[in-house]
Amino acid sequence: MIDIHCHVLPGIDDGARSWDVTLEMCRIAAEDGVTHIVATPHANYEYRYDRTSHLALLEELQLRVPGITFSLGCDFHLSYENIEDAMNHPERYAIGDTRYLLVELSEYSVFGFMQSAYQLQTAGLVPILTHPERNPAILSSPNLVSEYADAGCLMQITANSLTGFWGKTSQKMCEMMLKNGMVHFIASDAHGTKSRPPILSAARDAAAKIVGRDAADALVNANPSAVVNNQPTEQITLQ
Repeated sequence: MIDIHCHVLPGIDDGARSWDVTLEMCRIAAEDGVTHIVATPHANYEYRYDRTSHLALLEELQLRVPGITFSLGCDFHLSYENIEDAMNHPERYAIGDTRYLLVELSEYSVFGFMQSAYQLQTAGLVPILTHPERNPAILSSPNLVSEYADAGCLMQITANSLTGFWGKTSQKMCEMMLKNGMVHFIASDAHGTKSRPPILSAARDAAAKIVGRDAADALVNANPSAVVNNQPTEQITLQ
């Protein structure tokens, strides 16, 4: 399996606090069957995103954990400054050397998102919305998911949302999205080893009960593989 959203780099955001935590997260992920992790530190007002220094950490992580391969992305907050910089330097925020970008919606308002998505797309980026099932604005207006999908956005749900960690409302939103073919990826959005660990298999199995084993496998394997290998969106399925 491939995890495209994981706060595994040590000491740079609210994810892994130390190398010990990072290495334990990698052990848990490998034991669960994860073979590739996209490290996704926050890029927002609270946490500065420094691609150069993050890549140096990633190189050290690869040396320490040769059993898993890694690439670098970010959890991209839709601030004015971020969007302007991404339009000029899309490669700074995308996953690896791809055109795919993980986008985190504001918890307070999604006003103006369609314009922001259009701006990112004009820069050659493909937005992947992270955990829409946990966003209060989307939970109050679920039809927004289909509107964003129609605008060219891909959707990533969180593994432990589907298994109930974030509550019944988020869990039911995941189930509705799966039933309606609105999910492209399941990722861990892991921040540590306890309450938010890098485990995908339980959610894959839960998804399989809704969409079938082949489709569930695609959400944690074929689809994320297409992303990290920069394959076109046609290679990302909902079947």
